[in-house]
Amino acid sequence: MAFKTLDDLTDIAGKRVLVRVDLNVPMDGGKVSDTTRIERVLPTIRELSEKGAKVVLLAHFGRPKGERVADMSLAPVAPAVAGLLGKPVAFGDDCIGEAAAKAVAAMSDGDVLLLENTRYHKGEEKNDPDFAKALAENGDIYVNDAFSAAHRAHGSTEGIAKLLPAYAGRTMQAELEALGSALGEPVRPVLAVVGGAKVSSKIDLLENLVSRVDMLVIGGGMANTFLAANGVDVGKSLCEHDLADTAKKIMAAADRAGCEIVLPVDAVVAKEFKAGADNETVALDAVPADGMMLDVGPASIATVASKIDAAKTLVWNGPLGAFEIEPFDKATVAAARHAAENTRAGKLNSVAGGGDTVAALNHAGVAETFSYVSTAGGAFLEWLEGKDLPGVTALEG
Repeated sequence: MAFKTLDDLTDIAGKRVLVRVDLNVPMDGGKVSDTTRIERVLPTIRELSEKGAKVVLLAHFGRPKGERVADMSLAPVAPAVAGLLGKPVAFGDDCIGEAAAKAVAAMSDGDVLLLENTRYHKGEEKNDPDFAKALAENGDIYVNDAFSAAHRAHGSTEGIAKLLPAYAGRTMQAELEALGSALGEPVRPVLAVVGGAKVSSKIDLLENLVSRVDMLVIGGGMANTFLAANGVDVGKSLCEHDLADTAKKIMAAADRAGCEIVLPVDAVVAKEFKAGADNETVALDAVPADGMMLDVGPASIATVASKIDAAKTLVWNGPLGAFEIEPFDKATVAAARHAAENTRAGKLNSVAGGGDTVAALNHAGVAETFSYVSTAGGAFLEWLEGKDLPGVTALEG
């Protein structure tokens, strides 16, 4: 991936730098309730500000669909950014036009300005050239630091990058370098751990991974579909029986590519899905007709640990069981902690991402120990699927 970074930016004092960030943060009572996404973009904002640039932040919030929706304004986010940044953050009442131009014109070198929700304009999601041009009028340089929005070809992520000198911010740079090390030019053997509820939501991902990795652990409800395709009676477990042929095709593709697919060999089953439910560990040929497989058992955990030990690179997306409810979190926690231990020892490059994955790693207390944890949800998944990300492609060249 050939892209320019802030290291390539010189003499930017006084320049207007339009920075696309992800400030689509959760709110509670009109205040930001989780500052993770703000914290991720602070290094880029701070660096540009300290170099004397006029830092103009572009972001979306919610899905206003081209209309001004009061409770989707970015105005309440500006104070949160200012608090974490440790300096004032001005707010502009629009991202284009006279309001934006006036707000930018009032800036001094090193100032930071947040412009209003880009999605208040229909041209944003349509990637309208005139909208992109209107955005670009307020900047001399474009920096994209929102990998989480890079899978969308929108005006503020793709269109504007064609109109101004374009660079990757520090968060975008870190994400692309981590992803490159995981699947671009990884140290082998490469292990992928893919879990979650349904195969149907991850067919493209699985089809791409079997040709890219050496070992693929499949867990969660997804594993039940593969087991059923292999003739295992999974009882009342979550299972997409209609995707048996798809599962067989993926297993055949893996076989042709020399990718080892690792499925559970035992399971923790219960008759109801609730915390503390009565449960037992059984072999796969002993799943009760009225039982649900809610986690993998100790033999499966040991197998996953051995695959982690054999790997030099790990890509992780999705839990191994119903980790949200005890005691069905054991396998996910055990595997995550084992991967973290190997990472800490310098034996493993571990890259993880996806909403449930981040929650699972936080639950296991190891998110900070993994080499890189992406908070980019959809963009991370599309990258795992082997798809081009318009916001990233626009930075190349």
